[in-house]
Amino acid sequence: MTAAQIRLIKKYPNRRLYDTQTSAYITLGDVKTLVMEQSSFQVVDAKSGEDLTRSILLQIILEEEGGGTPILSSQVLEQIIRFYGHAMQGFLGTFLERNLQTFIDLQSKLKNQQHELGDTAKMSAEMWQQLLAMQAPALQGMVGNYLEQSAKLFADMQGQFENQTRSILQGFPFPPFPVKPGDTPSDK
Repeated sequence: MTAAQIRLIKKYPNRRLYDTQTSAYITLGDVKTLVMEQSSFQVVDAKSGEDLTRSILLQIILEEEGGGTPILSSQVLEQIIRFYGHAMQGFLGTFLERNLQTFIDLQSKLKNQQHELGDTAKMSAEMWQQLLAMQAPALQGMVGNYLEQSAKLFADMQGQFENQTRSILQGFPFPPFPVKPGDTPSDK
């Protein structure tokens, strides 16, 4: 996508957001609408030109998490915070992106199955309940299994990374690393 196709939103020091395409001030709710419509946009500081898109997206997530039913539990947020500054920080972003994309793909397949059943607008509430009752356990099982496998894969990857780091650093005059169960020390 070229720079001309990306909608530019400028953030001014007074915290106002200005949509250069519509020549109007907009709110975070309007930016959320752009996200929901899958519009490409970039938020920049009006003075410095610094990219503020991630900051604005995080503000939207904060508002959404603060109202209604949150997606991220306190435990998940704590785990994410623990990864900042950790050697595995870079892997976590990729891991979360891939898992979210898999979930989106799964959701798309579910929608396609629903459309194959006929016009969804004509389906009664009772038919929807029956459909969801049949699909929910299967979907829950698939997502649960996938998440368990992903968590195991991530833990294995982290363990391999730690083992490789230990083997690289063994040649340096550091105090010995504690050996974890299952580790095989190469020099003892």
